[in-house]
Amino acid sequence: MDEKEKAIKRFREWEKYALEDEQIIMLALGEDGPPNQICLHSEQMAEKYLKGYLAFHKNIPLKTHQMEQLLRECEKYDPTFLELKEDAIRLDGFYIEARYPGDIIDFSLGDAREGYKSAKRIKEFVLSKI
Repeated sequence: MDEKEKAIKRFREWEKYALEDEQIIMLALGEDGPPNQICLHSEQMAEKYLKGYLAFHKNIPLKTHQMEQLLRECEKYDPTFLELKEDAIRLDGFYIEARYPGDIIDFSLGDAREGYKSAKRIKEFVLSKI
C-alpha cells in the first residue's frame, strides 16, 4: 500500500463515524426529532471530518472537541480552511450545551437545521481537499 492509500485509509476510518452521525441527524430531522441531539451530532460529524483531514496528513488529531482549535490545525496544511470559521464557531456552541441540562437553553429545530448545514459545509469542504 503506497502513502496516498494509507492516508486515504486513515481518513476513511474517521469518515465512517462521521457518516454514522449524519445518518442519525437525517433520521431525527425526518421526524422533527430532538433538536439538542441533532445539534450534538452535527458538531460530532464536523469534528470527525476535521480530525479525519488531520489524520490524512499524518497528524494525530488533538483530543479536543473545540472546533476552532481543530480548524487552526487544519489551516496549517491549507489556509483556505479559514473559510469555515463561522461554521466552526456555530458548531462549537453545540458540544456541551446540547448534552447537559442546566442554565443553558434548549436548541430549536431551526438551530438544529442550521447546525446540520454547517456540518455539511465542513464535510463537503474536507472531501474536496482529500
